[in-house]
Amino acid sequence: MASESTVLESATFAFLDIETTGGNSARDRITEIGIRFWRAGEVVGEWQTLLNPETRISPFIENFTGISNEMVADAPLFADVADELEEQLKDKVFVAHNARFDYGFIKSEFRRLERLFSAKVLCTAKLSRRLYPEFRRHNMDALIARHGLAQVQRHRAMGDVSAMLSFFEHARAEKGDERFESALRELLQRPSIPSHLPTDILQGLPRGPGVYRFYGENDVLLYVGKSTNIAQRVASHFSGDHNSSRGVRMSESLRRVECTETAGELGALLLELKQIKTLKPLFNRRSRAAKNLVSIELSKNEAGYLQARLVREIEPHRLGDYFGLFRSKRDAERALSGIAAKNELCNRLLGLEPENEGPCFQRSLGRCKGACEELENVERYNLRVQIAFHGLRLKTWPWKGPVGIVERNARTGRTDILVVYNWMHVATLHDENELQDLSLCGQAVAFDLDSYKLLIGTLLDRTKAGSMPHRVIELPAIGEPDVLMP
Repeated sequence: MASESTVLESATFAFLDIETTGGNSARDRITEIGIRFWRAGEVVGEWQTLLNPETRISPFIENFTGISNEMVADAPLFADVADELEEQLKDKVFVAHNARFDYGFIKSEFRRLERLFSAKVLCTAKLSRRLYPEFRRHNMDALIARHGLAQVQRHRAMGDVSAMLSFFEHARAEKGDERFESALRELLQRPSIPSHLPTDILQGLPRGPGVYRFYGENDVLLYVGKSTNIAQRVASHFSGDHNSSRGVRMSESLRRVECTETAGELGALLLELKQIKTLKPLFNRRSRAAKNLVSIELSKNEAGYLQARLVREIEPHRLGDYFGLFRSKRDAERALSGIAAKNELCNRLLGLEPENEGPCFQRSLGRCKGACEELENVERYNLRVQIAFHGLRLKTWPWKGPVGIVERNARTGRTDILVVYNWMHVATLHDENELQDLSLCGQAVAFDLDSYKLLIGTLLDRTKAGSMPHRVIELPAIGEPDVLMP
């Protein structure tokens, strides 16, 4: 039986390096590409070009790379060479040092042309870490000095390509084909791991639900996420981080991963929201706490007409008196304007115009039926207001006191009891006996838009649909928590 061919024998390796106008693949552009092709121990070709980046190269980058604006003025655009480059890299192993950077830029350039690009990627920085774990530094200058490699023109594409290939051949000769081949197979088959993380990082992560945290240098918190399978989700970050400049930047900064297991998905979702809002990781934006959470309250004026006012101090025990939750005053006023226009309500009574004598401005345009002048029947107007705002009324808490939502993980045996009151997650316990000693007095919790929506969907909407997946324990009144407003 013929022996299985090795990667070194069967694969063509494309050693590639690029120079760019900066470090952000979403904003910056490629100025030079150099590739040397290697197969079965021999260089079998090379390809290189300068590129016109369609933007100015800064003096700092000119000095750093030696590539000036004059040098690239008449160079081809990436669009001009895209077809040829794709053909050159077809079925090749894409090899680069800190490959996330080079691969991310190449993908971004193709994405600008509305084309997809993907390749099997080998990072020589990771290869160095795999073969020489006793050393701390694995940047190209460190490899050249440590292994006595020939000096090259650094920060020019073909110079860095030469250095990469020299290291590749040196390491193969020093470590032997068997060990070198094993390292190649492992790196090419495993999910792509950022170069500053240990290669076995995924092996230590749980396969169940919970929250994971990415930390950068000096333990700066970069990102908080949740999943029903932490290891799988983290691996997907690593394999998909080339899809955006944000992912590339986060991967390059990543130094440490931590996680907190939960019994189920709801506990993971609530913990993720809490940690994003309190810890404020750099790369989380969508779920950050609103700085000025705003709602709308209706009350009668002296003439008995319902008027609207914006409220910032939301009292969770009287949610039924409020209409809508908005992240800013502007969002609330935009909603009021839409309601007024759709239902021909008075802008002045909705707080969209200042108090003045005479009709409101919309009345002069025929878009108000005269409530501002007390010409519309007050009962009819108030009924129209109540109908217009009905869909925005916040959900009142359906239980007399707090409840414990029980999540149990049959695989791990873990139990979480999520104590919730007035749509706020107050505490997490792990044994029903702990409920007897629980007091909410003095506990500081925040009323939050995202948690409100999440718990509404879990506790109210699913209960009505008959699909509530959790056991709910009704608890006696055990004090009121201190509610913090954003």
